[in-house]
Amino acid sequence: MKADMSNNLGLTYSGTPFSTPLKDVRALSRQMVGHFVETVAPCRTLPGDAIHGDVTSITRLCLELAVSMLDGADVPEKTRKLEDTAAQWAREGVPIDTIHHAIHEGFRLGLDLVVTSATNSYRRTVDGDEQMLALRREDYDNLVGAAKMVVDMLDTMTTAVSKAYVRELRSVVSEHHTAVHTLTSALLGGRPTSTMARESGIEIAERYHVLALAVPPHPEESNPMLDGAVVARRKLRRVQAALATGLPGDTALSLLSVDGGTLLIPATDDGAELDRLVDTLSQAAQVPITATVVTADTHDIPSAADRAHQLLDMVHRLRLVRGLYRFDDLALEYQLTRPGPGREHLGTLLDPLDPHPELLDTLQRHISNNLNRQRTAHALHIHTNTVDYRLKRIATLTGCDPTQASGLWYLRSALVARSYRQTSQPFTAELTVARIPVRDRADTR
Repeated sequence: MKADMSNNLGLTYSGTPFSTPLKDVRALSRQMVGHFVETVAPCRTLPGDAIHGDVTSITRLCLELAVSMLDGADVPEKTRKLEDTAAQWAREGVPIDTIHHAIHEGFRLGLDLVVTSATNSYRRTVDGDEQMLALRREDYDNLVGAAKMVVDMLDTMTTAVSKAYVRELRSVVSEHHTAVHTLTSALLGGRPTSTMARESGIEIAERYHVLALAVPPHPEESNPMLDGAVVARRKLRRVQAALATGLPGDTALSLLSVDGGTLLIPATDDGAELDRLVDTLSQAAQVPITATVVTADTHDIPSAADRAHQLLDMVHRLRLVRGLYRFDDLALEYQLTRPGPGREHLGTLLDPLDPHPELLDTLQRHISNNLNRQRTAHALHIHTNTVDYRLKRIATLTGCDPTQASGLWYLRSALVARSYRQTSQPFTAELTVARIPVRDRADTR
């Protein structure tokens, strides 16, 4: 590219700087802003002080930057000012598409002014007829250089705005995340939260659904070809994103890790949407999430969270199906797991089955399958007659017949109590049995 840079004028045509039509930046910026209000739809929704203040200011700054680039002057300082202005807009919530629309529309206007000015310099009138003079070679080269410079200008401005906008948004998100983390920790710890709520701008509800979540590992976390920590963090980010979009407004408070954690959701209804929320989070995590929920007044959140996590531990020990469990679903099991002589006695009821692990496994499967012999046989890869034989052996060894209501009640209660005599086992892929309510004892053979 050839460019006439004599006297540090930058790009010129017929000895005139291309930047000449843009020199009156104050008047031109006011003209452009008026055009933005008429043609750039998002600008119409901005308040008047933003239009006549910030929008005009950033337009003037972009014009000054364009003039400097066309004139071959140093631009870093003006670029930094543009970044600072974009960061301020990000913090104030001005949409980034509004800024980019305005910049591009400004380029259309500015380019039209420059081209019109350059074209007029080659027009002359002879006997009332307008004629175009031949374009000199050096002017043609400078015109091509100016076109390339326009692309550079647009790249410089959009890059500066986008980089500053994203950087500021990350800062705002980090501040909000810290505020949420601090407030949630205070609520779970039973500490005063009024000051924190005012400082963070987060409204505290009168009652909360307190959810304890267990998020199992993603299958790719164990892939030796992948970084398991990266896979786990991506899983957590997907869950957090789904949580942010799955509830109205910014209402959920959370303390989450890649393995689970605690959610506090304002109890504005009966909690019917919580099952759907857990399903949504499971889809986002790409693994089946298990959750328990206890609803409590704000001042009772610490004890409610403790109870919710006790329920979650119980669901884990009992190897129940994934999903959401409420306290009502597990009230009997919860009581059976409380320490005392009753639990100790029930826990020993199944000791005669220790030398016969296949019998204990059959009992667990059969109860989980709601006493369906076919499903139990299919799960264990055995014949239904073998299931019947094993159930009779269980009755002989324990004195409790699993085919009778009273015997089944004792055996199931013993399984619950026994789970607290053993080390907690990790979640496994076999936890896919149908969820069976405690109160449903019907034989579905």
